[in-house]
Amino acid sequence: MKHNSLIAVMLFTISLSTLPVMAQTNAYKDILYASPDGQDLGLDIYIPDSAVNPPLVVQVHGGAWRFGDKAGGVPMEFVEHGYAVASLDFRQSTDAPFPAMIHDIKAAIRFLRANASDYGYDASKIAITGASSGAHLALLVGVSNGHPELEGTLGNHLDTSSAVQAIVSYFAATDLTTILSQSTPFGLGVREPALELLLGSLPQDNEALARQASPVTLVDANDPPLLLLHGDRDPQMPINQSLQMFGAYKAAGLDVTFDPVHGAVHGGPGFFDEEHLGNALAFLQRTIGK
Repeated sequence: MKHNSLIAVMLFTISLSTLPVMAQTNAYKDILYASPDGQDLGLDIYIPDSAVNPPLVVQVHGGAWRFGDKAGGVPMEFVEHGYAVASLDFRQSTDAPFPAMIHDIKAAIRFLRANASDYGYDASKIAITGASSGAHLALLVGVSNGHPELEGTLGNHLDTSSAVQAIVSYFAATDLTTILSQSTPFGLGVREPALELLLGSLPQDNEALARQASPVTLVDANDPPLLLLHGDRDPQMPINQSLQMFGAYKAAGLDVTFDPVHGAVHGGPGFFDEEHLGNALAFLQRTIGK
């Protein structure tokens, strides 16, 4: 891969927010939730000290499906405003191809729901969030509840639901069958090698798998409320990807809000300024409470 493309891919791992935690937080680190094929997968839980049984937001890190870890991109602003946040590791595309990472995330949600009383958060309603490739995975988990091929059989809590009750998506990929045709030459240099690792081929060479990995194809009337944020100057992830998801939700008569971040590129502080953080917090309060 060219040097500039490698740098661009690594940008997927940059945190949406790098602000320090202002409120006292209880943190539980490296909690083992599953070990697929002997690979231990852990998660971290952050709980605001002043909160009593707060709602839970699950964070899925970005990184072109192959970089990053649970320490990256944690939305600590949500913790500062009274939400518990769980950030998790999962198998990357360099470990196993799609849908392994979806099986992992669903196993983590089942674990978090089954063990809520041990850590002191409310798992009756769970939101899921992520940025870039993490948002793609968060969306796919959110709209695939009950799909046998995506639920998997991982973990010790298979009788516990992996459903989420809200999704907050930051500049996601939503349709892997159209993303390449929408991409700039710069974006193609990032996306083609990432998709080849994720799917085992380019999308056009395995359209059935690409469709299964595309959240827009799985939208139905049972899907949870969705908030989409996307920068209108994003050179890496076409804003049309979020617009496609918005259209699919609208066509299904579902609860969806599209919140464009004017002037923003692929991440940056604009996504957590007063306006857009306020929109996300209002959405969370409306959907999972506080």
